[in-house]
Amino acid sequence: MPKLDDQLATPEQVAESLNVTTSTLAQQRYRGIGLPYIRVGRAVRYRWADVRAYLDARTVKPGA
Repeated sequence: MPKLDDQLATPEQVAESLNVTTSTLAQQRYRGIGLPYIRVGRAVRYRWADVRAYLDARTVKPGA
């Protein structure tokens, strides 16, 4: 069984977890910004590990 970080997520799942719309994710893909993603045919998928790394890189630590 693959670890959660290795599993792929749909744009809907990622949007829900980040409290953004799927349109926001689509715009970020179009503009070449935002989360790394994978194309599987015409489908878009995200690795949970990439989502976690993206959030970690943007975490602000006050006073640091």
